[in-house]
Amino acid sequence: MTQTVYLNGSYMPGGEAKLSIFDRGLLFADAVYEGLGVLDGKVIDFAMHMGRLQASMAKLNFPVPLGPEEILEICNHLISENNLTEGFIYLHITRGEADRDYVYSDALKPNAFAFSQETVSGKADAPVSGVSMKSHPDLRWKRRDIKTSNLLGQVIAKTAASQAGAYEALMVDDEGYVTEGGATSFFIIRGKTLLARPVTNEILHGITRQTMLRVVEELGYAIEIRRFTLEEAQAADEAFLTGASSYVEPVIEIDGQPIGAGVPGDFTLRLRSAYLQAVRSA
Repeated sequence: MTQTVYLNGSYMPGGEAKLSIFDRGLLFADAVYEGLGVLDGKVIDFAMHMGRLQASMAKLNFPVPLGPEEILEICNHLISENNLTEGFIYLHITRGEADRDYVYSDALKPNAFAFSQETVSGKADAPVSGVSMKSHPDLRWKRRDIKTSNLLGQVIAKTAASQAGAYEALMVDDEGYVTEGGATSFFIIRGKTLLARPVTNEILHGITRQTMLRVVEELGYAIEIRRFTLEEAQAADEAFLTGASSYVEPVIEIDGQPIGAGVPGDFTLRLRSAYLQAVRSA
């Protein structure tokens, strides 16, 4: 942990950053976070990340300790100090410290910390071979639109997927409909139509998803917003996932069953290229 991190207004080596054991983020997962993608040494989709962060804090009645300009300055400082070219910045804000009690006081002072994490260098421009997914019951709470640090449902699903040899979990609700990946949004292609689950409290409002859907329209594909089942996903012509550090990632297998021809689809590859071009030129 020799990298430089941010904690409550100061920068320090990661090993020196400390929070109280009475922090509500530790005791109750009473915290929100954002993972901001970094490409070519710059934060991508920053304004939309800030919109989602502010929405999460408002829904939980969080005080706002940092404004967007301050957060961008923190991100840029960490990118520079840690020589980050490609990866993400993790920003975490807790409600603050207090004696353990379910009921919180509005007078608490939030704690905020941030660090950078590098992905494989050159990942964005490297050839993609596609990834596999393993389905898993969606065990999360009912307010998935709020990006909180309570991630045990994802931990369970992603660990099960990893143990099965899959890259990512594909979470499925009680009715058999796909919600999303363990840490990604998920989409399928049928013919020249992209299917995307509606944005409700049942899924996270993905930032990469928003940019990607705009690019899909520019490429001339239709978009159908509706729920789809696991069986529909397995029978799709193409499938892919999106995320801040995944960009647009082709899915070639679900539960051992090939998707389409079992290789990255032509449209998904076009979309990945167009998405990367869009965020780089923004």
